[in-house]
Amino acid sequence: MRHVHFRDLGPIDYAAAWALQKELFEGTVAIKLENRSRPADGQRPTRDHLLFCEHPHVYTLGKSGRQDHLLLDEQGLREKGVHFFPIDRGGDITYHGPGQLVVYPIFDLDHHFTDIHRFLRTLEEAVIGTLEAFGIRAGRIDGLTGVWLDADDPARARKICAFGIRASRWVTMHGLAFNVNTDLAYFGHIVPCGIADKGVTSLARELGGPVDMEQVKQRMKLELADLFDVELVEEPR
Repeated sequence: MRHVHFRDLGPIDYAAAWALQKELFEGTVAIKLENRSRPADGQRPTRDHLLFCEHPHVYTLGKSGRQDHLLLDEQGLREKGVHFFPIDRGGDITYHGPGQLVVYPIFDLDHHFTDIHRFLRTLEEAVIGTLEAFGIRAGRIDGLTGVWLDADDPARARKICAFGIRASRWVTMHGLAFNVNTDLAYFGHIVPCGIADKGVTSLARELGGPVDMEQVKQRMKLELADLFDVELVEEPR
């Protein structure tokens, strides 16, 4: 069974987490490139990494996103205490903040399956399974990445988890943002994921009160380990 090196970074500045992701991602890609010129018996193994964290208030804009989906100017961002980062993942604009579980898998898909769509669907399934453990039925909407509640009712559909990744040489980075105890008011200053006609929600809103984040993390770890058929190896922050 393949090992995945797991770290719970706790609350961490977005720029610091992004730098760590890039270090792990670029290191894995570099090993794969080096292996192309190595003999079969001299191949260096790559490692998979899984990071959990929470960020201070921040908006991030993916490569395919539109700047006008950010509804605040620089002064508005300062007043709200929110940072803004254009970044190198797919997708449009989203929000990260306290009470949101952010998951970054830096996986070498050559050791799992070389299919980005399957990778995203597997991440979605881990969130769906986690929600099920808390008594919440969730699903997907055709053509829209993410995990949704009331997915089959366009008038009530609302997103509880957003996704955006980058991949190169079948190595992934970035990941998912799962609204657990998130202050949803911050989504009011963007067009979340570029989708103007559907709302967002959180586990706390659906259950009517705050949720134990540690319980959510533990369930998410179980779901990811099971779905990817891996063993998580705990590492210090």
